[in-house]
Amino acid sequence: MTDLAPGALTTTVADALRAGTRAPSPHNTQPWLFEVRGNEIDVLLDERRVLAVSDPDGREAVLSCGAAVLNIRLELARHRTACAVSILPERTRPELLATVRVGLGRGPAAEDARLADAIGARHTNRRPFVDTPVPSVVRHGLLRAARAEGARLVLLTEPAAFDAFAALLRRADHVQRQDPAFLAELQAWSHHGERRDGVPLTAGGPRSLEGTALALREYVGAAGRVAREFERQPLVAVLTSPGDTRRDAVRAGQALQRVLLTVTAHGLQASFLAQPLEIPSTREELRTMLGGTDHPQAALRIGYGHPGAQTPRRELHEVVRGLDGER
Repeated sequence: MTDLAPGALTTTVADALRAGTRAPSPHNTQPWLFEVRGNEIDVLLDERRVLAVSDPDGREAVLSCGAAVLNIRLELARHRTACAVSILPERTRPELLATVRVGLGRGPAAEDARLADAIGARHTNRRPFVDTPVPSVVRHGLLRAARAEGARLVLLTEPAAFDAFAALLRRADHVQRQDPAFLAELQAWSHHGERRDGVPLTAGGPRSLEGTALALREYVGAAGRVAREFERQPLVAVLTSPGDTRRDAVRAGQALQRVLLTVTAHGLQASFLAQPLEIPSTREELRTMLGGTDHPQAALRIGYGHPGAQTPRRELHEVVRGLDGER
């Protein structure tokens, strides 16, 4: 990857790209690349960073790139800069997920500029939350955030729905824990803090006590930690999209990030419950449970808790190409 040349990017574009790198991704793989051409930012899927075992079709990686697109949009809004986004603009380049045209389109909304303030604070919190209910006004705000990007957020507030989801989660988690290839992949993306990608031990979270309602993913190193008591019934939310194409995943990724930033802006924390969406059979069961029409794209655990450790991010020169006319 070409080093960033001094002055190669304007401050506005550089800030937008740094915001893009703050998007969430499975195992913190950061599966994005950015190409800068004049006033255009291309967001590409880095297929070398797609998880072959838990995400073989790249759906979660595309969601992550969609989340990066939203961060770029919001950071441009903070700079009072309009932009227009084209999803899958070139049929012959399926890895090109979106093009952000800086300075085009309608002026940015004030709400987007305010939401950009949450980008730096948002992180996946794998630690226990407290048993304080999420207020209804916040819940409605999360629903609106998903709708704003063309997705739907389903809150599993009924005990029967929560229990059914928890059962799917436990079953999917068990399947993955019995798969040597999955465990090896998890090991490959876990480390002791020496890398700018993957999940360091400081961000992995503790073990949960036996009988905890939700089976949380345990990263390498959790086995040696003292088990902690987690909240009894957090708010579980499932983000769905009308379709299940790559285009739908890019849009759903933007909706997911708007929900996560709204969570952060309200002083809450969130972590992912990815297991049932990474096993095709349990993902289909979850879809049936939710009515059988929309497609589940992500599941979240949301609640109040102390901020956890942030995962690292790669530097711009590692993810940006196309500088000074190069491609």
